[in-house]
Formats: sequence, structure tokens, C-alpha cells
Amino acid sequence: MSRTALRICPLCEATCGLTLTIEGTTVTGARGDREDVFSRGFICPKGAAFGALDADPDRLRTPLVRRDGRLREATWEEAYEAIATRVPALVRAYGAQSVGVVLGNPNVHTMAGNLYPSLLLKALGTRNFFTASTLDQMPKHVSSGLLFGDPFAIPVPDLDRTDFLLLLGANPVESNGSLCTAPDFPGRLKALRARGGTLVVVDPRRTRTAKLADLHLAPRPGSDALLLAALAHTLLAEGLAAPGALRERAEGLGELADALARFTPEAVAPACDLTAAEIRALARALAAAPTAAVYGRIGSCTVEYGTLASWLVDVLNILTGNLDRPGGVLFPLPAAGPRPRPAGPGKGFTLGRWLSRVSGHPEAKSELPIAALAEEIETPGEGRIRALVAIAANPVLSAPDGRRLDEALAGLDFMVSVDPYLNETSRHAHVVLPPPPPSQSAHHDFAFNGFAVRNQVRYSRPAVPLEAGRLDECEIHARLVLAVSGRHGSATPADVDEMVIQGTLAKETADPGSPLHGQDPQHLAGLLTGENGPERRLDLMLRLGPYGDRFASGRAPGGEDGGGGEGEAGGGGGGEGLSLERLLAHPHGIDLGPLRPRLPGVLRTRSGRIELLPDPITAELPRLRAALADRPATLVLVGRRHLRSNNSWLHNVPALTGGSNRCTLQVNPEDAGRLGLTEGGLARITGDGGSLEVPVEVTDTVRTGVVSLPHGWGHDRDGARLSVASAAPGANVNQLLDGSRLDPLSGTAVLNGFPVELTPLP
Repeated sequence: MSRTALRICPLCEATCGLTLTIEGTTVTGARGDREDVFSRGFICPKGAAFGALDADPDRLRTPLVRRDGRLREATWEEAYEAIATRVPALVRAYGAQSVGVVLGNPNVHTMAGNLYPSLLLKALGTRNFFTASTLDQMPKHVSSGLLFGDPFAIPVPDLDRTDFLLLLGANPVESNGSLCTAPDFPGRLKALRARGGTLVVVDPRRTRTAKLADLHLAPRPGSDALLLAALAHTLLAEGLAAPGALRERAEGLGELADALARFTPEAVAPACDLTAAEIRALARALAAAPTAAVYGRIGSCTVEYGTLASWLVDVLNILTGNLDRPGGVLFPLPAAGPRPRPAGPGKGFTLGRWLSRVSGHPEAKSELPIAALAEEIETPGEGRIRALVAIAANPVLSAPDGRRLDEALAGLDFMVSVDPYLNETSRHAHVVLPPPPPSQSAHHDFAFNGFAVRNQVRYSRPAVPLEAGRLDECEIHARLVLAVSGRHGSATPADVDEMVIQGTLAKETADPGSPLHGQDPQHLAGLLTGENGPERRLDLMLRLGPYGDRFASGRAPGGEDGGGGEGEAGGGGGGEGLSLERLLAHPHGIDLGPLRPRLPGVLRTRSGRIELLPDPITAELPRLRAALADRPATLVLVGRRHLRSNNSWLHNVPALTGGSNRCTLQVNPEDAGRLGLTEGGLARITGDGGSLEVPVEVTDTVRTGVVSLPHGWGHDRDGARLSVASAAPGANVNQLLDGSRLDPLSGTAVLNGFPVELTPLP
């Protein structure tokens, strides 16, 4: 007999609510949860394929341990004993920096991936920390850190109330959004236009998003920062800037015009391959809109001037008075985030507190560029990475020059992978710890609620009981922390969670500004509810958060300067007094209301103001000015998104393969004719890091001078166990890069707008 269960989808940033149909312990169907307070029944093909992913026969079900050169099935105790024996011994012999940690994109889509990696890093004491952020969004973290003092203070477009939306390098109809958590992004864009608003898309491809736009501009890839600088210059030069109340909150407004003086539309137009008239018209339309939001994503981040482009996005939002304004861009207030603090100066944000050992890359947000991982493993000397912990990461496909990294991983003394698959990276591991399928895991979006276009909170317990012989994903991570710290066998996973709870409460009760000041931490810990340590930690975060019950301390919840959530009719009862128990009583979630202004309380700069021209940005602008004289390459490459894919981790699900989800090289007909390329034929494409042979797709959806190859393919290595993906492996676009092209401020790999050469093959 079948039953239904609710589950938040973990397969992209939209975080849609699902209703699963379950027979026994098997998920047989998935549809959108119409009562979900955020997604309202929306579902995409990835969510509809939840059951197929959950039951993938290639998913690992038991740990693997390398013996005599081969990975063999082992018990959990054998797996953790191997880790506890090898990792602490390597740290004793070679120091903490001999261990590296890599976090992949799927990591942030799980509760475990949000609750435990910081504990793992603390236990290891290493600074060799790499994540997928330096292949994606790090420029936005850096620009926000410099502007607002907090790299996680990323304003998101108020999609449901804006009158004018300018999208750069974003294709949310395919990606479902990124750093902008918005179920049914396509529907929200259509609603914008239906209410008389304007959508402008800047993208070298005529994407499905661009096809919805009132205006589509197709500039030369990599020129986003130049275009944005020219838009800002025009606002300032023509007296169109109207920052309003932001004028009193920002430093550097007076100097901005001089800093951008060289970036006139006429100077920028040739480099962008747009006309000066188009640039001026866009600036004027942006200024004239009653409310407007400028939003840039991966296409404007993973380019040579990614941090400058990310900075200029918010410069435009500030100059037009649309930062921290309904209908503009606002800072979300997530329920499990820290409670708002009084406004005032903070510690600020600093880049380059330490450097990578080999090439001297500066850290950003405590992370080093993942493009530098191979050299940190290969290069002899003190601090060389000899052991690696990879959590939900496949950098052999996602990072530049996968062949080099592939060879480097093979030379490690020891490697641990937390991964459900034996993929192109985890096949090198000495121990593989497989998490259970998502139906058997609880879910709360700690990260993505910080980027959500509406404040809300949802939690789903496991839809299916944990299968015999498996460990819960949070327990896998907690045991890993114990194993690397030398506490394997002497402490339990529950001890790890309790340590966090006690430490948090001790700090909270010692803080004179806390409503819990002076109370007994042990007593407060005893008030927490939940079936296990992770649930108790979630309960603690909800209670201490901006809408929490503060353990019924009597203090009214709410945000700074009148911020905080507001309950709305039909939204599940509002957020006051939030706790796990209250959340569980609302299985479709609790609506906490629309985003609200949060300045100045969100600012953590040393000045307590928006620092519009921070020193690292000022020092980088001459390099952008020099780009005005560059001769553009004849042919450059950009990536592309597929609706039924997410980087490299959904290619093994039959329901999500085929159709338009293909690894083809898209070429404009004019370029194809000039180069002798034909539809369905083969071409050799060559970049800094090597060559690939790829099938050609001739299409006018890509502009001249640009070719497009999707990210995340190349499933052709021996030793991986991905039967569906390996049958149609595709080509790894990142092999065209050698890792030398980076945005210098953020360390982000340049994955878009780099030069390539094409030759036809027989």
C-alpha cells in the first residue's frame, strides 16, 4: 500500500517542496507540494526524477577501503579505523597543512554538509581548504565582504515586487536560480512582465531566459565588468544617480565618478561589441524605473574580472537607490541564521590573510583557489598536501586541467571521500564513506535560505527509514570528525553535537547583549527538543535566530531597525517564538513574510558604512582600464546550463539524460561556415590546457565569435562506477584550461570567455 511523505528537493538552489509517493521503502513518484509555503507546487524535471536518483543502482551502499591496491567493501568500523590510523599519523609526521579538505557543490544541499565541515577543519587545523565556490560564486562573496563587511551579506533581487530586472550571465529558466533561491523562477519572470515590468537579459547566448526578455543584449563574453562600469559612468555623468537614503550610509560616492571616468560608453562599446547608444539607453531605462534590481551570476563571476563585475552590480543597485529597498535588492533574514546585532562598526573583511604554498594565491573567505589543488599535492616541500578529505566533490571534472589533478590524486598518501558514487575523483580514495539516499535523510536549507527571495522556514524529516547497514549522513560526518581528531572509539557522534550545543550556549549566556545572559547553559540545553543531535542543533539555531523563542525568555523577537519577520495570513502562523517543535507542527513550512530593509544593521565594515571604493577594488581598476585597449580573441568559449542537470552529479539518472541535455559544441552558423564545421560533425577544440574532440551543433542561439560547451561532462575514466553516465561520457570542458587564468581578487577560475581554436575533423 502506498503512502505519501513531504521532502524538500536537494537537487538545485530552488529548494522546492515535494510530495513523495512511497511503496514500502521505495520512492515511486514525486510531485510538487501545492501547500508548500514557498514553492506552491512548482516542480522541475530534477525534482520529478527524485525517485530514480534515490534508487540509482550505482549508489554505493557500504563503505569501501583500499586493500592491496583495490577498493573493497568493508564495515563502517573498518573504514573509520583506517582513517583514524592514517590521518592523525600523517599530521604528526608532516604537520596539519599536510591534509587538505575539498567541498563540492552537493555538500551545501545537505544538512550534514552545513553542520560539520567547520568542525572537521578545526579538528585538522589545516588552512588547505578548497571548495566549489572558486569555480562559481566567490567573486560575489568577496565583493559583498568588501562592500558590506560580511561575505555572506549578499542582496538578492526582490523578484515579486520589482519593476525592472537586469540579468547578467544568468539563465535561471534553466538553472532555477543561483544565489537567488526562488522556486518557479520562470513563473516569477513571466509575472514580472505580466504586471508591466521590464526584463533585460545580457548574455552571449539566446537562452530560454533571454527569449522571455523585453530586451536581450549579446555582448562579447568576459566584458561584463566593462559594460557595468559604463552603465555606472553614465548614471553619474548624466546626473541620473539617485542613491537616496543610501547617500548617508555609503563612503566613496564622491570619488566614484573619478574612479570610473575612463569607462565611457564610447570607450567601452568596442570591447563589449555593443553600441554606445545601447549602453546609454540601458542606463537611462534602469534609472527611470520606479524600482529595479541588477543581478549577475555565474557568467559574470567566472570571468577574468569577476569580482569587479560583482562589485559593479551592487554599485548600480546603490546608485539607483535600489539597495535595501522593496522592489530592488534586499538582504534575506534566515530563520536558522544568527540573530541581528545592533548597528555599528564591525571587524570588516580582509583578503589574503595567508597565501597558498606554491603560487602564493591569497585566501578569500578562508579558501584557496581549487585550481591550485594539483600543484599543492605535486610540489615537494614542507606543507605539501599528502592526504585529502573530499566531501561530495568531483574536482577532476569541475576544476581546470582534470588530467593533471587526476594524476596528482593518484600520488596521495591517503584520501577519504564522502560520496554516494565511485566517480572520477572518489575512485582515487583509500576510504569511501557513502551517505544514504536523500529519502533517508532529513533536510533543512541552512545555506539557501540566506539567499531566498522570501523569508520562510521549512524542515523535512526522513521520508523513508534508514536502511539496515547504513549510517545517517550526519553521523557519517560526526564520526569523520572524531576519526581525524584522534577520538575514534573514545567519543560518540552525539558527543560532537553536544559539544557544539554546549559551546554555543556557553558563549550566548556569557554575552551581555544576549537575552540569555547569565542563564545556566546546562538547563537551556535540557530544554532543546529533537530526536537526535542534528535536530537539537537545528532547534538551538531556530531558538537563537531572528524569529526564535529565545527559550521563552520573554524578549520579543525581531530584526534590527524594525527588521525581522512578519507572519501573514495563510502562511503557517508567522515566526514569533520559532522552535523545532513549532516548525514540526507546520510540515509545509512557515511563511515569515517578504524581505524587508535591514540596513544599517547588516553592515560589518570597520566604518559601519557601505565602503563603496575599498582598497582592493581601487587597486584592481587600472587592470580593467587596460582591458579597453585589448584586442579580443577571434573565438572564445562559454559554458551553459541544462535544466535536467546540475554540474557533474546528475548524469547517471536515465530520466535526466538525452534530449537537449547533450554535450555538444554550439557554434554560430556564420562561424561554422567560416571554419568548415557541419551539423553533427566533429571538431577539435584547443585551449591553454589541451584539446578535445566534440560533436558540433550549429545554432544561431549563440552569437558569432562564441562557442558553447556545457560543464560537468567527461565520464570516461576507468575505475568509476557510473554506468549511465559512462555510456554517454561527453567531454570535460575544463580540460581546455590549465588553471592559470584566475580572477586575482577571488581566486576564481576563468571558466567563461577564454580563447579557443577550432578545426574540423573528418
